[in-house]
Amino acid sequence: MAPTFKKPVLTALLALSAALASPALAQQAPDAAPPEAPPEEAAPAVAEAPVARDLTPAEIAAFNKAVSDFTAGQSAQQKGDNATAVAKYDAAIPAIRTAVEADPAKGDNVNFLANALYADAAAYGALGQMDKVIALYGESLPYWRKVVEAKPADAASRNILAGILVQMGNQQLRDHDRGAADSYFEEALTLARQTVTDQPSDAVSRNVLLSALVGASQTSTEEGLRDEAISMGKAMIADGSIDAMNKPSIETMTGPASTVG
Repeated sequence: MAPTFKKPVLTALLALSAALASPALAQQAPDAAPPEAPPEEAAPAVAEAPVARDLTPAEIAAFNKAVSDFTAGQSAQQKGDNATAVAKYDAAIPAIRTAVEADPAKGDNVNFLANALYADAAAYGALGQMDKVIALYGESLPYWRKVVEAKPADAASRNILAGILVQMGNQQLRDHDRGAADSYFEEALTLARQTVTDQPSDAVSRNVLLSALVGASQTSTEEGLRDEAISMGKAMIADGSIDAMNKPSIETMTGPASTVG
């Protein structure tokens, strides 16, 4: 079956506190006993899950190298060497994709791929290559949704997913697709509101919610979102908890005479 990764490593990316995992080397798992075939006349009640397959020896070797490349990419990124980081992440990602494709239900590998894509996007963002960032965010979305679904109490993963959704919504706004943008912002709002409800004093979570509110206030027909964003933003400027990305948006929404700090 597909290999897994276990060993957690903490690193900060894109102003979000995220738990990034450094995987252990892959090993081939023993073959599972084949499932019993259903009676021929029985129709399945739900769609069948994808059939997992074993990785080939070459794929296992590639995955093990991806572990080393990912770890080296993290080390370079933490030192500010984003050019080396993207080279290492880009080298690692294909083998991780293969492991996920081989067994989409293997949560550890889905988490690994989500984190690798996110880390790669952060490094490309630091290099100013935003086209790469958006492409990586788009690829990572279904994997982050699976991570959050599997770990509903994990606020850090929820914040990452909400932050990615906000950036995807912003891109759709730049492309003048308000309907698509609103869909991303609404999904982000739901996630961010849950996190702030769970930890109301956490500045990172509050900034994610504020970003989602600012975005949704431009696309949604729901009343009160703009006022909520302004009220929250002004309070966060006053207490110094607003981040550098949100502050200009709130200052633009409130006007120079109304800004604080």
